[in-house]
Amino acid sequence: MSIIMSCFCFRKGNPAKTNHDQFVILASETSFTVNEVEALLDLYRKLSGTVIGDGLIHKEEFQFALLRNSSKQNLFVDRVFDMFDIKRNGVIEFTEFVRSLSIFHPNTSPEKKIEFAFRLFDLRQSGYIGHNELKEMVLATLTESDVTVPDDIVESIVGKTMREADSNGDGKIDGKEWKEYVRKNPSLLKMMTLPYLKDITLAFPSFVLRTEVEHC
Repeated sequence: MSIIMSCFCFRKGNPAKTNHDQFVILASETSFTVNEVEALLDLYRKLSGTVIGDGLIHKEEFQFALLRNSSKQNLFVDRVFDMFDIKRNGVIEFTEFVRSLSIFHPNTSPEKKIEFAFRLFDLRQSGYIGHNELKEMVLATLTESDVTVPDDIVESIVGKTMREADSNGDGKIDGKEWKEYVRKNPSLLKMMTLPYLKDITLAFPSFVLRTEVEHC
């Protein structure tokens, strides 16, 4: 998930309802301040103008932000996009963008981060994380980070995780088991935290500059 931090050069927005009152509402519902929500709108506008340019973030634009490639497929990116697309209409609107990104804010509670991560790995939306789902996500995360690991090593990682997390031995990890596993392994929450979000108003200029240089 760390690559999201370095590549999330968010772009364009849907200006129809992006006024001060909406900023105040979003700030009250998330870990962001009003000024930070305003800064996120600028980032959102940047991202949504990458490929289609209709003021909404489409999957191609989301993939481009994470992978620098609008056509490259990746399960990890697909899952994150689906989680952000709260309305399930195939695009990420500005309000969805802010509310979902808030999960990664340093001030967001560990409980919310744990719950989001569980849903991210629950590919079948069954309420459980099975061995195959865990392996698919581990492979997708490695691919997204351009890391190649032999399959036997991946299998070893997945097997160890299942043994440690599946406390009742039923071959799958439920929400309670996942929460306990993460509490024992707090480093897992690092991928759920983007430090620069704590003051996006200061971080934003550097992201804009890097993005503009890359697209000259």
